[in-house]
Amino acid sequence: MIRKEELNLTTEWDKTFPRSEKVDHSKVTFVNRYGITLAADLYIPKAAEGRLPAIAVSGPFGAVKEQCSGLYAQTLAERGFLTLAFDPSFTGESGGYPRYMASPDINTEDFMATVDFLSLCEKADPDRIGILGICGWGGMAVNAAALDTRIKATVASTMYDMTRVNAKGYFDSADSEDARYQAKAAMCAQRLEDLKNGEYKLGGGVVDPLPEDAPFFVKDYYDYYKTERGYHPRSLNSNGGWNVIGCESFINQPILQYSNEIRSAVLLIHGEKAHSCYFSRDAYADMIRDSKYTENKELMIIPGAVHTDLYDGGGRDAIPFDKLEAFFTQYLQ
Repeated sequence: MIRKEELNLTTEWDKTFPRSEKVDHSKVTFVNRYGITLAADLYIPKAAEGRLPAIAVSGPFGAVKEQCSGLYAQTLAERGFLTLAFDPSFTGESGGYPRYMASPDINTEDFMATVDFLSLCEKADPDRIGILGICGWGGMAVNAAALDTRIKATVASTMYDMTRVNAKGYFDSADSEDARYQAKAAMCAQRLEDLKNGEYKLGGGVVDPLPEDAPFFVKDYYDYYKTERGYHPRSLNSNGGWNVIGCESFINQPILQYSNEIRSAVLLIHGEKAHSCYFSRDAYADMIRDSKYTENKELMIIPGAVHTDLYDGGGRDAIPFDKLEAFFTQYLQ
């Protein structure tokens, strides 16, 4: 029997963006195949009739649906789509214990569970479902697209490949057997410490206070997660972060192994100045390498934009919502 966990969902509007009067908003829950109950915000255009094309949205990695994913979802709902911004397993208002764990498999399943929900939603068209992942959830979205044949269109915005960065470090600077061994040994030791202490040690969210000599990308994250611009009390990145061992299995589990077999449409969007741009450039190259399905694949680079500009626009309207609308309209016909 499939059972739903009882979740304690907030009733007030506690997003980092203003509420739109053009859409109806409600809270929903559904269960993934691991039995974890997920919480989501459902956005539907006011006065919408018939079954609508639907888009599930999540990310960034360590964020909550009240931040970037909700902004994307609400804006796309204003443009005629039924949208669903969800909290991944073990985070935000979603269920799952222990808290603040991550898994390449479970987090890919989270996206597939949204497709289950939307396929059975009476207001959504089951033949017109897309997904959109931001930052680390961009990689999860592409991985889900490689696995779930029901997904007709996928967007990855300012994408991170979380398996690559965990296994090789930022900019592949720790890509060695020695470095990986040290990382794995440290996590194995931490597992025992956690069991002795009876709790999981948090790794810390975005560093605060911000060191003067912090790299630009750290300052970029601080400017979003630690300020009024994007802070949220349930966001891991805004607060204590993931468990130290939360991403352990990412080290030896590449998630984009079969991306060049994706038959459905995929759009990768990234800022030209983003420290993370190499993830999308390389993912796109791998996706079209020896692929028979290249005509509906696209890489879009936003001139001058940094990583978090694609979280909320960065004060410069950097998120190409016209392009997103056109892409999903074309491939969710």
